[in-house]
Amino acid sequence: MEETITFGSVIKEARKKNGYSQRDLAQILGIDYSYLSKLENNRGEYAPKEDLIRYMALYLELDEEELIFLAGRIPAEDEDLIKQHYQNMPLLFRRMRENPEFAAKIFQQAQESDH
Repeated sequence: MEETITFGSVIKEARKKNGYSQRDLAQILGIDYSYLSKLENNRGEYAPKEDLIRYMALYLELDEEELIFLAGRIPAEDEDLIKQHYQNMPLLFRRMRENPEFAAKIFQQAQESDH
């Protein structure tokens, strides 16, 4: 069975890969190590703020935007686009949930236009 990728698993793996202890990284980030432990174990009550996620990404050598989305947040620069199309967002997400082929097509087109 494939392990689910989570915000916590990604930051934990990256922290270890970069040679930081929880206490070391927490000190660099200016947070309590017990909070970092909760994040790594997916027990945080809510996702960290965007600036903390960006700071984590910097020290853990991770893509900022990917980490923000993985945390369940929307990057600030994308909020206006979503607000402009707020009436269509529920339909888009519902169609993507209900139709995996449709979702795959959307993601494929996004990747192709990014290259």
